[in-house]
Amino acid sequence: MPFKFIKTHIPEVTIIKPEVFRDNRGMFMESYRKSDFERAGIDVNFVQDNCSESLRGVLRGLHYQLEPKAQGKLVTCIKGRVFDVAVDLRRGSPTFKKWVGVKLSEENRLILWIPEGFAHGFLSLSDSIIIYKVSGSEYSPEHERSIRWDDPDIGIEWPLEGEPILSGKDEMAPLLKDAEINFVY
Repeated sequence: MPFKFIKTHIPEVTIIKPEVFRDNRGMFMESYRKSDFERAGIDVNFVQDNCSESLRGVLRGLHYQLEPKAQGKLVTCIKGRVFDVAVDLRRGSPTFKKWVGVKLSEENRLILWIPEGFAHGFLSLSDSIIIYKVSGSEYSPEHERSIRWDDPDIGIEWPLEGEPILSGKDEMAPLLKDAEINFVY
């Protein structure tokens, strides 16, 4: 199996370490293989691929889509370094409001699986490019929501150097206590 699946303190969020082959020509790795992921309990139907390029200091998130258009995300950093975060938004979950943060980079080649029912965000630690496969539903603007990146009830420990660069939407995002969420554990 070309992958090692590592459970986090939120069992549904998984760090995936692919086998990387390097030689004098460069590098090769598989970033997804359906049969291996199914054996690891990640049995999803991917419906969309996204690519995000960010300057150092850009913070994107925390984003999610409401049911019935919820999305899972399989995130990989192909250039630079990011601090990638998943926040459990499933009411009734023992890990509700808890978060997982992982440094993804072109050096470590780690992949992060964030299932439906979680918010996603990342801080670009250098100029970076991430790609992510999306499961569940395609992008639906009417179901898109966000939560403040610095919500004290969540308490994410972002590795910030100064103030982050935010979009207008992310600057105006509500706190979790005021946000619309409809995920149930």
